[in-house]
Amino acid sequence: MIFVILIHTDLFEGMGAYGNIANFIIETSARFAVPFFFMTSGYFFAAKVSHSNVTEYFFRRVARISSIYVFGILLTAPVFLTDAIVRAHIEHRSVVNSAIHEMAGFISPLELIYYGDSVSEILWFLPALLFSLSLIYLFIKFDKTKYLIPVSLGIHVVGLLGGSYTMFVDVPFRNRDALFFGFFYTSLGYYLATHDWQPTTERSRLYLGATVLFGVLHIAERYLLGYVLTDRTFAHGVYSPSYTIITVLVTVSLFLFLLSRPTLGKSTSLPSLGKYAVGVYVVHPSVLFVLQNGSAVLSVAGYEIENTIVWHLTLTPATFVGALLIYVVVDELGLIEIGGSHLPRSDRFRVW
Repeated sequence: MIFVILIHTDLFEGMGAYGNIANFIIETSARFAVPFFFMTSGYFFAAKVSHSNVTEYFFRRVARISSIYVFGILLTAPVFLTDAIVRAHIEHRSVVNSAIHEMAGFISPLELIYYGDSVSEILWFLPALLFSLSLIYLFIKFDKTKYLIPVSLGIHVVGLLGGSYTMFVDVPFRNRDALFFGFFYTSLGYYLATHDWQPTTERSRLYLGATVLFGVLHIAERYLLGYVLTDRTFAHGVYSPSYTIITVLVTVSLFLFLLSRPTLGKSTSLPSLGKYAVGVYVVHPSVLFVLQNGSAVLSVAGYEIENTIVWHLTLTPATFVGALLIYVVVDELGLIEIGGSHLPRSDRFRVW
């Protein structure tokens, strides 16, 4: 989750060429995070369905993911709606029309249900995971799981061409979604869990070395795509495509390394903190939005904090800690249940 937030906070971007270089390296290095979440979900989905009824467990997962997504929308929508209303008032536009226009965007069916970006594009992961698991479920029910990897890989290649390799072919549709992205990585995780193979501890250094090597190649690949082939420089901005070919290699090698070291971090507090990850994810768009708008207001008032090192070093931890605290408070109020349903219900309010 720290890596996910690093991508969204644009650390050092806009602080000259060197700042853009730093941001490029940090963001490229962090790009494994979302694919890794998809792989992990597919891996544990396979592990669970092997010991339980496939349909029963699948629908439990659907209910859980849907509740988290609804919670994210209910938390984020009021923040974005309030911003639209305030901006309309400041700019002397119709507040009612602005509010209606904003809410209409929130409930756009395709963006709300499938793409997951009707309220905040950051929330796209949850619908993408839901549909990715749905596709895998269909392959299981029709006993065609042997085709999961070739089918999902073929579709993912189309998505890559339409996202990061547009110089070769023009793909005229959106591709950062379940079908072209999430399905492949979730299938990879499912595939690793269903095959009788476990990376050994003796080879963990090999997997770690591969992760580092592919990480370096990942930076080189994106530099080639964004600057060498386009004659751009870091002074022009930061090239930041979502995912590329070597993203797959980095993610898989890291996943294998962690599988080869199953006790890594077991004696630390990290395992107990893991249950908060999804909460930080769904809450942090609102926290980040408020922080960024707050800095914009200060800039208008003459305090240019957005271009200071202190601001860039503070934004990421402030977003993470702020999201974590809000998530814990919402749980303490009884509105949601960490590890369970995230659908807010009035009967969960506690009397203090």
